[in-house]
Amino acid sequence: MTSVSTTARADAVGRRGPALVVLCFVQFMLVLDDNVVSVALPSMRDDLGFSTAGLAWVVNAYFLAFGGLLLLFGRMADLLGRRRIFLTGVALFGAASLVCGLAQEPWQLVAGRFVQGAGSAMASPAALALIALLFPGTGERAKAFGIWGGIAALGGTMGLVISGALTGLASWRWIFLINLPVALAAVVLLPRLVPESRAGRAVRLDVPGAVLGTGALVSLVYGLLRTGESNWGDMAAVGPLVLAVLLAVAFVAVEARTAEPLAPLSFLTFRFRAVANGATLLFSAAMYAMAFLLMVHLQTVLGYRPLAAGLAYLPYGAGILTGMWLSSRAVIRLGVRPALVMSFLITAAGLLLLSGVAPNDGYAPGVLPGLLVTSLGCGLSLPALTVAALTGTTEENAGLGSAVLSSVQQVGGAVGVAVLVALATRRRDALTVEDSLHAATEGFSFALTLAAALLTLGAVLIATLLGKTRRPEGAPDF
Repeated sequence: MTSVSTTARADAVGRRGPALVVLCFVQFMLVLDDNVVSVALPSMRDDLGFSTAGLAWVVNAYFLAFGGLLLLFGRMADLLGRRRIFLTGVALFGAASLVCGLAQEPWQLVAGRFVQGAGSAMASPAALALIALLFPGTGERAKAFGIWGGIAALGGTMGLVISGALTGLASWRWIFLINLPVALAAVVLLPRLVPESRAGRAVRLDVPGAVLGTGALVSLVYGLLRTGESNWGDMAAVGPLVLAVLLAVAFVAVEARTAEPLAPLSFLTFRFRAVANGATLLFSAAMYAMAFLLMVHLQTVLGYRPLAAGLAYLPYGAGILTGMWLSSRAVIRLGVRPALVMSFLITAAGLLLLSGVAPNDGYAPGVLPGLLVTSLGCGLSLPALTVAALTGTTEENAGLGSAVLSSVQQVGGAVGVAVLVALATRRRDALTVEDSLHAATEGFSFALTLAAALLTLGAVLIATLLGKTRRPEGAPDF
């Protein structure tokens, strides 16, 4: 294998802007499908005859494949070519979207969602690695990640709005079929904008490491998803989590002895990236749980209809875009560590504001202030976290670094939803009050307060550990 040539890279510089646009809109599509089905689930149940348990797997099948296969496909991107894996993932995602849109049986939709998740696991880390290589300087990389993250966050916000609009005005099938033109455009345009890149030396895929690492991630994500359906004492949840630990231990043992490991332990344990990924885990746990809990709170306590609840998130997208725009400037002027500490604390303050939303509060005085502060902090955090987590990555391991970061985000989100939602439910059920709305509000407030505490802990870890870390050669002053 050969790395991308200097001439090809120089020619690509002038096409970096259009390439970033294509990569961003593909990421918009991928993130959109993280939650686009949430509003449409009742319509899918009625049309295809889903059971209650089966309907949950319309969501879970996507996350299981996405979270479980990230590490494998991220490393394959380094070895086989990041552009090739990205285009394969986008094509697979588009084909699976067509299957979902035309599904006539429940199993067809669930299978299509699983393949969609696999396509996302191929495309997402490869896209992030391509951006990291196209924009190597700290300042330009922060700006590129800011744009990429802003478009991605907008996809997450718009997923709820688009799902409600298409389901109400046309059919739930169109939430999948609208992916086809984006996927087709990416497959046609990207080869003309981005040169191929891969590891600079011949390396064989570590098959035992791939099997163990993928098995550990799939078991972990599956166990965490099952905790949301049962409880932490149920063997249906505990069994996969125990298996994930055993497979992870075996993975570490194999990687320590393999000449060309899937994920070198020196890469995973490099302290700077380890701290950044640890902070990302806490951040994802808090923010995924917040998104889930707030959507439930808006509809069950404040009485919003699904489309109105989705529209209520629009200012959140605007706040994230503003934060993304400010983030690159904060990273350049303050450094990654101060920017991260500030952004984590702002986000925690926003969560505390949201935790005080009461049943009789109106949208503007009650929900909107916390939503805007939280979204601003989130927008400030995401590019800086990405810059920190990919610091020191090269053409040898950019795909692996991107996959590790994406895996941490998915696992953190699954943990946050499983744990914080369960704690909110138990807090609600423990209150012996006649007013069910008051009890639900107490549970919501308790969980968001804990989420704010997680972000505060993350700020402390960043402030105390990130600054003491030896910087890689050429890295900025953090």
